[in-house]
Amino acid sequence: MKQSEAKGRIEKLRTEIEEHNHNYYVLNNPVISDFEYDLLLNELDTLEKKFPEFRSEDSPTRKVGNDITREFQQYDHKYPMLSLGNSYSKEELMEFNSRVEKASGGPVEYVCELKYDGASISITYRNGNMVRALTRGDGTKGDDVTLNVKTIRSIPVKVKGELIPGEFIMRGEILMPRSVFDRLNEVRKKEELPPFANPRNAASGTLKLLDSRIVASRELDCKFYFLLAEELPHDTHYGNLKEASKWGFRVPDSIRLCRTIDEVTNFINNWESERKKLPFDIDGVVIKVNSLALQKELGYTAKSPRWAIAFKYKAEQVSTKLLSVSYQIGRTGNVTPVANLEPVLLAGTTVKRASLHNADQIALLGLHLNDIVYVEKGGEIIPKIVGVDHSFRNENSREIEFISYCPECGTELVKNEGEANHYCPNYLHCPPQLKGRIEHFISRKAMDIDGLGEETVDLLFSRNLIRNYADLYDLRAEQLIPLERFGEKSVINILRSIKASLNVPYSNVLFALGIRHVGETVAKKIAGTFRSIDDLIKADYDQLTGIREIGPKIAASIISFFADEENLSIINRLKEAGLKFREEAKTNTVSGKLEGKTIVISGVFQHHTREEYKEIIEKHGGRNTASLSGNTSFILAGTNMGPSKKEKAKELGVPLMEENEFLILIAED
Repeated sequence: MKQSEAKGRIEKLRTEIEEHNHNYYVLNNPVISDFEYDLLLNELDTLEKKFPEFRSEDSPTRKVGNDITREFQQYDHKYPMLSLGNSYSKEELMEFNSRVEKASGGPVEYVCELKYDGASISITYRNGNMVRALTRGDGTKGDDVTLNVKTIRSIPVKVKGELIPGEFIMRGEILMPRSVFDRLNEVRKKEELPPFANPRNAASGTLKLLDSRIVASRELDCKFYFLLAEELPHDTHYGNLKEASKWGFRVPDSIRLCRTIDEVTNFINNWESERKKLPFDIDGVVIKVNSLALQKELGYTAKSPRWAIAFKYKAEQVSTKLLSVSYQIGRTGNVTPVANLEPVLLAGTTVKRASLHNADQIALLGLHLNDIVYVEKGGEIIPKIVGVDHSFRNENSREIEFISYCPECGTELVKNEGEANHYCPNYLHCPPQLKGRIEHFISRKAMDIDGLGEETVDLLFSRNLIRNYADLYDLRAEQLIPLERFGEKSVINILRSIKASLNVPYSNVLFALGIRHVGETVAKKIAGTFRSIDDLIKADYDQLTGIREIGPKIAASIISFFADEENLSIINRLKEAGLKFREEAKTNTVSGKLEGKTIVISGVFQHHTREEYKEIIEKHGGRNTASLSGNTSFILAGTNMGPSKKEKAKELGVPLMEENEFLILIAED
């Protein structure tokens, strides 16, 4: 793969994975399986290792997912809550064992635990009393849900016993039993509310409710799997869990101490069938090194412990009839085909719909109407069609053909070269795109407008009060108060929140505009280079692709967005409303020693990381770019600099500056 192709693919993967993280952790509405997600993450990790010049501290390979929401206060985790590496085969498990045994110099004891599918929780106790309960959050800080957690009967508020540390943390998984989940969904259907997709979503959503009384009524449970403290009662993970169970924590009886890898595989094989008898959902087994000393020696990657791994079970599969295919339009115009199925029970829930992803998937499966299809839940969450039983096909059945026109607005669909999805280009007039863009605009990471949600946007849209996000700033109280579900207090809160959004930083505003392929990270990169929206509007292709992480596809999308007169008209309205379309001057400038200099960073460094050098360059008034050109002042050159870049620098007459020489230039001690 060429360097330019790798850069584009890396950016696409990062954007896609971040969107999936948001769907899973924040919206509790994942759209792909765990297995498909892991494939994307593994591909990104491989490319970043092969092309280290494109690595970024913001990459999803360097951080865990994020479930933080604005309704709760956040606190730092004393010990980071990392994610686990996943394996889907016994071969990967054996590779893990080999690495661990090599580090230990011999056989290793493992602790095997069921991998419950719920919401992770970290609870701090001081002098035996619960003081704070945090969600996983982004791994470094989480939402404070203490009041809600205190309503869960299986979680002790106070503990007594021997060997209890003065301060300790218990971590576990908050779960909703399937029986409770089924009853809850029956009630929601009667009340004409959308049912929860699965018990994991229901547990996670319940934990984030603002009314603790409702949380208490949901009959949540918790299984504990980790004890942390400065001074622990035992020097093994298994010993500490058994000790915690004496204090009143619900540590599962299923955990096993395994003295060989064969015992581990026996545990995995046994629970593959036995899991169906459990009242909770599990999707695998977690294998942990028992010795705390060896855990410490093995250490961590940026996002996972090297001393633990999750073995995921293969998805359950059933067959049913394909009744029809419908099509959904996303906010960016992407068209997603959805299979409508004859209802069938799969992994404990009734499945009526399954994702078909795109036209290529339909063609690959060769689907016909009324086919008997094989459906599975990848990762036990989102069902998808994986095959067809051709023996049941009627020879006169009609082949499923992907649509050519948008089912919402009638516009002819477009499929760009190199992209898998068709999309509707009528983004300014296609109703689901219009509403989706407004919903994106008001979201927490964008304009953070509180009090507005999907249902409210739909209502305002249906009443012709809004047609684009600029219309939000023209809303008046007398328009809103007469509407159903609106009260005077809620209207005041909405209008106050809209006004408060005028203080949102320029980079967030750029992200909020919903430019195709421009995610949160890319928006920050753009804002750091083009300090105002007017500079960005005038930017050409070469200037845009000169920014690290912006490839040809993103650059073309930005240029296309600002070439549209209607978009420019909306931006002018937003300017008049008072939104920030200029990056505020940085107050942390150290000096002007690099003022006016454009610097490319290449290679590996001893004293600082590449990300740190980018910040240092900015602090001293310089500008960092990824693209080498005749306007480059010099290359900050570390070891292992690519030969092609070195050759191009020679051709352009761009000097190379070594790390120590650069530090002398900026006079760093």
